[in-house]
Amino acid sequence: MDRQNRRLAAVIVVLFVATTSLAAQTPAVLRWGGDAEGGAPFVEADPRDPNHLVGLDVEIAELIAHELGRRPAFVQQTFTSLDQSAVRGDFDIALSGIEDTPARRTMVATSIPYYEFREVLTVRDADRDKFRTLAGLRGHRVATLGGTIAYEILLKSERSDGITAVQYDDDVHPYSDLAIGRVDAVLLDNVLADRSMRKVPGLHTNFDAVATSHYVIILSPTNTALRDRVNDILRSAMGDGRLEKILRKWQVWNDDQPKLFERLTTGLSAEARSAKAEATGQGGVQLPSHFEMTWSYLPSLLKAAWTTLWLSCVAMALAVLAGIGIAVGRVYGGWTTRAVLTSYVEVMRGTPVLLQLFVIYYGCASVIRLDAYLSALLGLGLNYAAYESEIYRSALEAIPIGQLEVARVLGLTERQILRLVRAPQALRLALAPMTNDFVAMLKDSSLVSVIAVPELAKQTQIFATNLGSWVIPGVLCAGLYLAMSLPVAHLARMLEAKWKAPTAS
Repeated sequence: MDRQNRRLAAVIVVLFVATTSLAAQTPAVLRWGGDAEGGAPFVEADPRDPNHLVGLDVEIAELIAHELGRRPAFVQQTFTSLDQSAVRGDFDIALSGIEDTPARRTMVATSIPYYEFREVLTVRDADRDKFRTLAGLRGHRVATLGGTIAYEILLKSERSDGITAVQYDDDVHPYSDLAIGRVDAVLLDNVLADRSMRKVPGLHTNFDAVATSHYVIILSPTNTALRDRVNDILRSAMGDGRLEKILRKWQVWNDDQPKLFERLTTGLSAEARSAKAEATGQGGVQLPSHFEMTWSYLPSLLKAAWTTLWLSCVAMALAVLAGIGIAVGRVYGGWTTRAVLTSYVEVMRGTPVLLQLFVIYYGCASVIRLDAYLSALLGLGLNYAAYESEIYRSALEAIPIGQLEVARVLGLTERQILRLVRAPQALRLALAPMTNDFVAMLKDSSLVSVIAVPELAKQTQIFATNLGSWVIPGVLCAGLYLAMSLPVAHLARMLEAKWKAPTAS
């Protein structure tokens, strides 16, 4: 027995030593964050192997990990949440075409720039001589990504030049919508503009810069030691040509990059020292206060709240009318009518409203080109009509059969029974769930930002990204939603109380 125990102990010791040795030989992990939804040329799934990521930022992250003696591990994060995730420490570094802004430098640690880009205008080829500048687009719609430097430029031009800024959640659909005439121009990075020019025919980009900025790597504000090490690696890769090789491979190298590399690798001139200080957030950039930024964004939030309110009201009216029709058809219709309407209800309830919005706005564009607001109304209204119809159907069927029989004995037709007996009582039963659905629609309207409708939640997210905090934007957003939903709830309670009150004999 002792011999067996000694053998077991020896096996445990061997396994422990082997495991420890293997762990010691396995390199530590460098967690790097990015958004694969952003696509090429930054981070995207390899078309030949969707489980494998490719892109210039993927290769830069691998270069940094190799120099640190670590193994890169990708952490998927929504682009607009990268700053907050960096503060939380969800990853070690993040790079995904992240722009260098003063607000970002106050929130997170940022590396030196590794790429200089231009904000450029893209128009339809037929308009290349007509629209050369932002000022020349007065009264026209200009698209861009929300929460970017380009969006900030458009907001200022909206006030000064009278253009209409149209924000998107991705960098693909602005250009496809430009090609079919939904917008008149796109303002975005030259990297994205150049890629889209190769994919979407009939476009022209004026590569004269509306503004210039840089892509940077972001880290937790407490991880300055790693930030400094990353800066050294970037400078080394700039000096020995490795970074240039990556940029050339992804076809984004241009004449702006040698000047940037020289400025950052020389490290002797006052210009280089100034650039370094600016990149690390020590350049003395005077940022507006939180109050000033809030005051600046407040008109956009109020405008977006109005969009959310009227969109929800009109979509709810559509849902109520369509829902009543579906409910009546399922209660009174024949077998075929009931089967068709039931199929509609199950399809609309069983698929995401986000998918339905994409299909209506983008999928149907080759057949019928709907406006973004009309698409949002149809998407929300038709989706909620399925839910409303179930409320009304159950309310109609909840009316006691005895009342219906009495009405028939008195000689009322089925249409009269529906109008005079069933519908008034069913409406009373349906009022509370209808109110709940309207409040739910107010919140679900946040989804329409994916088809370029500037609603409240999206504007709040952009505000929070540029402010570097969710406290003030979150409180304002919650207050606006409550200001819209509480009166509806109060009105519903008043109607319920009135309808419950005994009537005079």
